[in-house]
Amino acid sequence: MTEPSVFTRIIRGEIPADVVAETDRVLAVTDINPQAAVHVVVFPKTGEYRDVSELAAAEPDLLAELVSVAKAVAAEKAGGEYRLIFNTGAGAGQTVFHVHAHVLAGNLEEKSLVG
Repeated sequence: MTEPSVFTRIIRGEIPADVVAETDRVLAVTDINPQAAVHVVVFPKTGEYRDVSELAAAEPDLLAELVSVAKAVAAEKAGGEYRLIFNTGAGAGQTVFHVHAHVLAGNLEEKSLVG
């Protein structure tokens, strides 16, 4: 059995997180290592899918919900202007193999200006 991902542990309440949005099936939390003024990670509450391709093939409605939550977070935190990034595979920078999207907006230097 593999060790639960950091996102699974957040879902279980084992690791504290700054939750910025939540639905029955999706959670959005502030990234602990921000790469932009706004950096939120959005992920499904299931660890069944390793990457966005697996999620899209198996549950396109859950992927659509994840993107919808990301859009709502960006509307609230960044005026709707954002980048949505899914890293797929270690060579592409994926370090947590529980599908997730990064919502990024602004520059890291602007971090102190964002509330």
